[in-house]
Amino acid sequence: MPSTTIFTLSAPLASSVAITIDVLAMANRVSHSLGRPSPFHVKIQGEGAALFRPFLAFPEATHDEPDLFILPAQGLSKAENYSDRLAEPDAIEGRQAIQAAFHAGAHIASSCTGTLLLASSGLLDGRRATTAWWLAPTFKELFPKVSLDTTELVVTDGRLTTAGAAMAQMDLMVGLVARYAGAEIAEGCARRMVLDERRSQVPYMALSLLAASNEEVARAAAWARSRLADRIGVNDLAASVRQSPRTFARRVTAATGLSPIQFLQQLRMERAIELIETTMLPFEQIAFRVGYSDPSTLRALIRRCSGMGPRDLRTRARGALNGAGAPA
Repeated sequence: MPSTTIFTLSAPLASSVAITIDVLAMANRVSHSLGRPSPFHVKIQGEGAALFRPFLAFPEATHDEPDLFILPAQGLSKAENYSDRLAEPDAIEGRQAIQAAFHAGAHIASSCTGTLLLASSGLLDGRRATTAWWLAPTFKELFPKVSLDTTELVVTDGRLTTAGAAMAQMDLMVGLVARYAGAEIAEGCARRMVLDERRSQVPYMALSLLAASNEEVARAAAWARSRLADRIGVNDLAASVRQSPRTFARRVTAATGLSPIQFLQQLRMERAIELIETTMLPFEQIAFRVGYSDPSTLRALIRRCSGMGPRDLRTRARGALNGAGAPA
C-alpha cells in the first residue's frame, strides 16, 4: 500500500490534479469492492495543495517520505517564460521535494508541464522520457541531456515515469495503479473512467496502460508494435528484453492479466483498430500489416472484443471526427 504524494505548484492545471485524485479514489473503491484494503494513502503537497484538499474522497495521509510522488500538469504554460517560472520559489520547493523523494526511494511520475519541473531537478539527465508533443522543442532546448521520445504516451526509465499532454495524466494514473495495485484493479479503473471516453470503448484499450506498470513489458510492447507485420512470436518478445520465455510470461501476466499469446494478440488488434479508424486502408491490407495472413481471423477477434465489425468501427470513427469540428 504505497504512501502517495501529489505535488502542486501555486497554479497547477486543475483538471490534471483532479484526474489524479479521482483515479486514486476509484482504485481504492475498486479494491474495497473486491474485499481488499485501500491500496493508496494520499497526501497533497505544495503551494496549491489547499485548493485540492476538499476534493479528496478519503482522509489525507500524513507520511513524510512517499513511495510514489506524482507531478500532474503544473500550469507552467500560463507563464510568459518557462525558465523564469521554473526559477520561482514554489518551483524551487518542488525540485527539492522531487529530489528528496527520489533519493529516499520513491517512484516519481509526471505528465505534460509536470515533466519540465521533473527535468529541472536533473533526475532525467541521461534517461528516456516523454512529454506533450507541443512542449518538445522547449523541453529539448532547456534539458538537452534528456533522451526525449514523444512517440510514446508513457515512458518509464527506472523509478521515473513521464507521460504526454495533460489528459495523458489519466493514462499515467491507470499505469501507476497497475504497478502498485495490480492489473485487476487498474482494469476496473480503466473500464469505469477511461474506456467509455475512448473512440472504440473496447477492453483492449487498457492494454498499453497496463503494460506501463512493468518496464520490461512496456519495452517489449514498444518493440513489437513496429514489427507486427514480421509475424513475430512470444519468444521474440521475450528475447527483445533479454528474458527467458518463462520469466517474460510471469511479468506479462502480472502486469496485464494476459498470457503472452493473448498479449501479442491484443497488440495486433489494438494496432489494427487504430488503422481502421485513422486510415482508409483496405481491411485485408491492415490484417497483413499487423501480422495476420487470414483477414477473417482478425475480423472475428475484433467483433468478439468490440461487438462491432471493421466497417462499423470505421464509420463511427468518421462520424466522431466530423462531429468534432475544428480545434479551438
